Amino acid sequence: MRRLLGNVDALEYVSFMRAAAARCAQLLNVAAIAEDVGIRQDRAKAWLSVLERSGVIFYLHPYSNNQLKRTVKAPKLYFHDCGLVAHLTRWMSADTMEAGAMSGAFMENFVVSEIYKSYLNLGIEPPLYYYRDRNAKEIDMIIESDGALHPIEIKKTATPVLSMAHSFKVLDKSAIPRGRGAIICAAEKFGALDGDVLVIPAALL
Repeated sequence: MRRLLGNVDALEYVSFMRAAAARCAQLLNVAAIAEDVGIRQDRAKAWLSVLERSGVIFYLHPYSNNQLKRTVKAPKLYFHDCGLVAHLTRWMSADTMEAGAMSGAFMENFVVSEIYKSYLNLGIEPPLYYYRDRNAKEIDMIIESDGALHPIEIKKTATPVLSMAHSFKVLDKSAIPRGRGAIICAAEKFGALDGDVLVIPAALL
């Protein structure tokens, strides 16, 4: 990584990584990261590029087509290593992380990164996206597979309810059919809420 970065202030770069880690599972906001660290936006973009090329971070890009025109354009930022996120954001135990302000983002980062890496391990470019539109409808992750879009919602709860999958219906406007979706959560057992929405324990990933 040092070869890619050149001569940089090590403490400044660690601050940059902390600022990025604090925004895992969020829409990429280069300006906010740069402001937190006190660097120019072009430098923040260059350093993010180094993290991506080094296999530290990756992005989910928004799913859109001609029928889904009001989607947000920014990618979402994720780290491959959730332990690195915890270290950088100074959550030192599982208990404090679970009860902390970042617990939802941390769980989303874990789920998305595990699914993302499962495709990479098979030598397949991950067919993963997210959805968010200007009306605040959101789907945490969409898997495009076998000619269908499979929506995924990620929740901390152990008792998911069908209303958590309400946004899945937005994909019915897409030219590609909506397939079976899932809520990945803290449930202990695999199950289903109806014929179209599975319940998948995050521990099975």
